[in-house]
Amino acid sequence: MPDSGIAFQIGSITIRWYGLLIASGIALGFFLTYKEAKRQHLNTDELANILLLILPIGIIGARLYYVACNMGYYGQHPWQIFQIWRGGLAIHGAIIAAVLTGILYAWGKKLNFFRWADLLIPAVSLAQAIGRWGNFFNQEAYGYPTTVPWAMYIAGAYRHPTFLYESIWDIVVFIILYKLLHREHKIGSVFASYLILYSIGRFFIEMLRTDSLMFGPFRAAMLISGIGVLVGVFILSRIRKNPVVDVAKIQPAPIAVMPKRKKTNKTTKTDYMKKRG
Repeated sequence: MPDSGIAFQIGSITIRWYGLLIASGIALGFFLTYKEAKRQHLNTDELANILLLILPIGIIGARLYYVACNMGYYGQHPWQIFQIWRGGLAIHGAIIAAVLTGILYAWGKKLNFFRWADLLIPAVSLAQAIGRWGNFFNQEAYGYPTTVPWAMYIAGAYRHPTFLYESIWDIVVFIILYKLLHREHKIGSVFASYLILYSIGRFFIEMLRTDSLMFGPFRAAMLISGIGVLVGVFILSRIRKNPVVDVAKIQPAPIAVMPKRKKTNKTTKTDYMKKRG
């Protein structure tokens, strides 16, 4: 394991691997989503508006979720609640905040929430896969000591690399969702599939972690993952009448062609002078 989460420094500015990897995941996810929005003839300006709204709110939600699970500490050190650079973000808080914001935005703008959620959610899974490697550099989100061949030496023992498990699972989920998005599917099914697939993987991976956030006697991630599966199944049961996106029938936008100028037999004064000359 590396001894530092610092990627590089420019004068007094410190760039950490965790932030760099999260930013890279967001950038790559936006690129793929932008291409897919154009392919489906969705408004890319609307996509930019949605992302500019949910990204900062997602970060705030991730922090508030983490603080809520550690109120015993932050109740005694309330000034540290805003010191996000000291660490303390939770992906479930980001997802919950982003989804609620997306629902309100879609309602206010009279958009189909599930159509946009289907478009965005594969990129979320990909960004999670990349961001998990920030835990590797921070030496966090690891599991119990183990003797498995792929164990990593962390915090004085060979342990389950649970951040690696989740990164691999997130990539698998991304591939499944990306393929589903490019096939005929009911609007809302891609988003629901994410809730089910990611939650199942996170539920079992969380069993191996040593730093789980807690809601009372329960591991918060396992509790939220169980709810995620139920919500995903409920959505699938309710979207039977939703329209189907048939990607095979999505045609590229027509390319504007300038009309050709008609030839005329009129002889201008200049042409006449040239002939005489």
